[in-house]
Amino acid sequence: MTKSPVASTSRRDRNALVWGGLLVGCVVSVLLAAAFGSVPIPAGDTVKVLTGGHLPDDGLDFILRNVRLPRITTAALVGAALGVAGLQMQTLFRNPLADPYILGANSGASLGVALVALTAGTAGAASFAGGLAGWGRAGSVAAAAIGAAVVLGLVLLFSVWVRSAVTLLLIGVMIGSVTGSLVAVLIVYADPNSVKEYMMWGLGTFSATSWDDLKIAAPVVLFGILVSLASVRSLNALLLGEEYARSMGIDLRITRATTLLSAAILTGVVTAYCGPVGFLGLVIPHIARGLFGTANHRILLPACVVVGALLAVWCGVIAELPGQDNALPLNAVTALIGAPIVITVLLRGRGQGGAV
Repeated sequence: MTKSPVASTSRRDRNALVWGGLLVGCVVSVLLAAAFGSVPIPAGDTVKVLTGGHLPDDGLDFILRNVRLPRITTAALVGAALGVAGLQMQTLFRNPLADPYILGANSGASLGVALVALTAGTAGAASFAGGLAGWGRAGSVAAAAIGAAVVLGLVLLFSVWVRSAVTLLLIGVMIGSVTGSLVAVLIVYADPNSVKEYMMWGLGTFSATSWDDLKIAAPVVLFGILVSLASVRSLNALLLGEEYARSMGIDLRITRATTLLSAAILTGVVTAYCGPVGFLGLVIPHIARGLFGTANHRILLPACVVVGALLAVWCGVIAELPGQDNALPLNAVTALIGAPIVITVLLRGRGQGGAV
């Protein structure tokens, strides 16, 4: 049955209204995020800097340019990356509770950072880990990226041999469990101060990223999103099952490899620079579906980019609300926002007679 012209026009008008609201929300959110912190900054000053001007107060100018704007940009990139990766995982595995970390990227990154933070300085530390530790933050980023890349590389390798998406999912979970166990062993024998440093990394943050970091992270995120856009038709076909996708001429192995590669790139770069940021990749696709009332990835992928950026920026704002030198752990904020949405998804599935 084809849709009537009236229904199609109504849907287009609704979508246009939602897009307009999201874009206005993004602008307002950037201004508010720039204003919050230990030193309040008027919205007019933010607009002046964004349009190429300079503030008369050098201190405020520095804070805005080198602290808050990088933090806001990082949050937007993280939200967009995790939103797209989460949508890909939920579609690929046909599971509404799948998230970007379901294949073990966070566990691999955690193991990489743990090897640096928990073994450097000990008598038995490997020279590679000790060398990375000497690089400071760059060493942590490199270790997280290497760890995530190794785990996701293994998953991509298995995806060539395994035909079942469920089997691939279980393999990813098992790899994540093994790396998590290795981290637990390292914690037992590590120095308490090193453990504290590692635990702080695990809380996630948008505040540790500089413009130099973003020169690397932003192009990588953009590349990952562009790769995801190339698989829109295949993901739409997968919504109706693998057999239907095959009947449409979709090569499932290529689709799976492309989707996993894109999600791996997006998840890996986020984890490397910001730590394992939880819940965003799980809830953003659900918010996008609710706002636009569709499962079409031609709409959902760009929607996840904008919704993800907006939600992540607000998570950063809430985390900074205490002001002064204190801030809430980012993952605590994302959990407080994400958990009610997950519960809603579970209740809706039960109410419709479905099982998650």
